[in-house]
Amino acid sequence: MVILKGKGIGESVSFGTLLINKKNFDNIPKYFHESFDLEKSRLEKALDSAIKENADMYKKTLEISGEKEAEIFEVHGMMIKDKDYRLSILNIIQNEKYNCEYAVYKASKKFHEMFLNLDDEYMRSRAADVKDICLNILKYLTDEIDGKKEEPKIDSKVIVFSDDLMPSEVSNADKNLISGYILSGGSECSHASILARLSNIPMVLGIGEHIKPEYDGMDVAIDSGEGKVYISPDTDTVKMLKRKEKQYVKKHESLNSLKGKENITLDGYKINIYANINNDFQIDEVLNSDAGGIGLFRSEFLYLNRDTYPTEEEQFETYKKIAEKMGGNKVIIRTLDIGSDKSADYFEFPEEINPAMGYRGVRVCLDRPEILITQLRAIYRASNYGNISIMFPMIISETEVKTLKAMAAKVREDLKKENIPFSEDVEIGIMVETPAAALISDILASEVDFFSIGTNDLTQYTLAIDRQNSKVNQFFDSHHKSILRMIKLIVDNAHKHGIWAGICGEMSSDESLTEVFLAMGVDELSMPSSSILKIRKKVLETDVGKIKNKIFKKFFK
Repeated sequence: MVILKGKGIGESVSFGTLLINKKNFDNIPKYFHESFDLEKSRLEKALDSAIKENADMYKKTLEISGEKEAEIFEVHGMMIKDKDYRLSILNIIQNEKYNCEYAVYKASKKFHEMFLNLDDEYMRSRAADVKDICLNILKYLTDEIDGKKEEPKIDSKVIVFSDDLMPSEVSNADKNLISGYILSGGSECSHASILARLSNIPMVLGIGEHIKPEYDGMDVAIDSGEGKVYISPDTDTVKMLKRKEKQYVKKHESLNSLKGKENITLDGYKINIYANINNDFQIDEVLNSDAGGIGLFRSEFLYLNRDTYPTEEEQFETYKKIAEKMGGNKVIIRTLDIGSDKSADYFEFPEEINPAMGYRGVRVCLDRPEILITQLRAIYRASNYGNISIMFPMIISETEVKTLKAMAAKVREDLKKENIPFSEDVEIGIMVETPAAALISDILASEVDFFSIGTNDLTQYTLAIDRQNSKVNQFFDSHHKSILRMIKLIVDNAHKHGIWAGICGEMSSDESLTEVFLAMGVDELSMPSSSILKIRKKVLETDVGKIKNKIFKKFFK
């Protein structure tokens, strides 16, 4: 028996025969064409066919699985139609004289790598979508691509191993025959992972190259809760896994029973648990998770993967849709946090040696106020349709906050003059994610309605460790006492000035820190939707009074 460890999606157990079905792009035709017009025509026909196929997938998934699963293919449709993507392919055909197939591959590779290099996990996971789109287009250009070869015939329960998994593969899979997936890479935020989770198909990611060719056809079992893969499991292991499977079912039923319950500790301390999102397609997942609201809407993703700034009207429609779907629950919109790992060509950003500490966040908006004014107008207009709050990122000074508040006041004044309705109760808050903001949080608290602590950047800046530098990953410690003490300082200063303080970084979904945050008096935790119920369970089981002294002695004395 061989045991491999990776990252599990969901908590379940499955058994089957291992089917190795890796993909590659080794046989893509590459040559110099003789007619740009001919290659352009071939591209347009292939794009049209891929768009039609994707629309069919959307319709099929909508009928079988529902709107939430189908929206993934709506995103794919938008990506296939993306102007930047199409122009990138055409530029290669025209300027480099490569054939259509290779141009699609080369442009897709560029976009694939661009997504992989982003800091945000959700956006990194879009790399798999680019590959899926690429393969779909190539399918209509040639029959010689290994990456789109005919799928192997399956006549018994199998667990599929691949280098990556496309959403279309999960959607088209026969659930009676495919009992699980093992990936050499992958991301838990990928659309394929989301579909697998929604379909209750266990998956283990990040196994690397440890699945050997000779394992093909062997009995295999996966425990997605532990992130483990068992090659040729023995009798005792099979019995253990079957017991584990029953435990997972009970745990899943137990978590679902928590839906509708308030997030209140055993001794009566209440905390809000909200969700983080990047787009309106994630709203159904938020609602299904029973989140109390949206603590972080990363609005910068409205600006990415396009060749012009989103208009006021485009932004308004998105914010309005989210506010209406949330039905009066709080929606906190973080204003544009472009720069660093998230960029778009039309912004024409300068090259920077250290972009994480450079031209990003409100620095861009204060330097180019017309961008922020357009966004604020859209947000305030949408506030008439729900409970919206505004949050400014990357703050380091009181002057910045006052300037931003003055801009917001001017927008409200202009909307009144134009007789455009908006809510007068929009809270204004800031991200506290720099040591500068943390250390003057007593001053900043008198200027705003709330703090939301961005622990990802706060940890990066405090420890002087670049989160995107794999060489120093071993030194990145989100549990470092300096970080926890800084969070407590921020929360204490917020409460002294009568405002609330939340956390929207990755630490918010860390179960090992939930008790610490409760002891600090944190008012809100915002996290991925998939973590809502497990954190609620932790809150309901905690007695703050009993643990407070122990935690304070460990971290703050």
